[in-house]
Amino acid sequence: MKRTEQLDELGISAFAESMAMMIQSGVTTEEALLLLRQDNHEGILASALEDMAKDSEEGKSLFEAMSNTGIFPKYALEMVKAGESTGGLENVMRHLADYYQNQKEVNDKLRSSILYPASMIAMIIVVLIIVLAMVLPAFQNVYTNLSAASAGYIRFAYALCITLLVIMVLIVALAFIGLYLYRNGKKSTVEKWLRKIPLVANILDDMGTFRFTSAFEMYLSSGEMQDNALAESMELTDCPEVEEKLKKCAAHMEEGHGFAYAANKEELYEAIYGRMLVPAERSGNMSEILERLIGLLKADISNSVTRLINTVEPLLSGILMISIGLILISLMLPLIGMMNSIG
Repeated sequence: MKRTEQLDELGISAFAESMAMMIQSGVTTEEALLLLRQDNHEGILASALEDMAKDSEEGKSLFEAMSNTGIFPKYALEMVKAGESTGGLENVMRHLADYYQNQKEVNDKLRSSILYPASMIAMIIVVLIIVLAMVLPAFQNVYTNLSAASAGYIRFAYALCITLLVIMVLIVALAFIGLYLYRNGKKSTVEKWLRKIPLVANILDDMGTFRFTSAFEMYLSSGEMQDNALAESMELTDCPEVEEKLKKCAAHMEEGHGFAYAANKEELYEAIYGRMLVPAERSGNMSEILERLIGLLKADISNSVTRLINTVEPLLSGILMISIGLILISLMLPLIGMMNSIG
């Protein structure tokens, strides 16, 4: 039975790790699914395991059983299908366990990068509402009774608060619209908007390259030829920009060049990383170097997200401090003028 809710990264990683250990111990796929079902009593994985075990008893492959549940993403399904066809299911399951653990860490980092700016924007909105609703009216009443000349300063403070509040509300509205589109099949549209921010574009490209490299390494370690591995992995990048580069790489490989040459020619990786591929290809250690690249790409994504946070944090803090400072100045100037006239 197909389900609408998908298993999260941690759940997929745990499932794949458990399957890998049991396959290594000589347990059949059917027995492994039954054992996992006994250990899982709640959640979508528990009911899915029961259906998968039944499918396995009927002679269906693990790929078919997993596909029928609807809880596994395309990447996991394609990897399992490749693992069954090449006889390397255990390696594939270990790869999936590592891959989705890495994905969870990256996604957690991305969520934290969104949470802080969101909390800062919410704080700015609350502060502006308090100023508009309580602080400015109080000063307006006092200054109106004392001096009509101060009305201009009060109007400036109101205009500044309202302008900033409208901007912040628009940012929140755009964020919710983007989230709605992202969850309703318009991911490419949202990413097209986000790519206008250079640092975000770099993160999206790195994530696409990370997904490709993980899949490519798995296919190579399963015994696939480079051109076949590239063709199969290309569909799993989930990033049109990276996919375009890979199509050009495939064209170079059709001309008789190796993957290392093609990747360097199309600048698929940073130059320092790309140069690592050439000696690895010549020595037959491509899988080992790709594993290192996966770790380096993961670190790059984490560093890019950290840089994004470090850029947004002072920007929002600066907006909050400058806006409050300008409002205070506009409120204090009439008071200073009146004190000087009295003195």
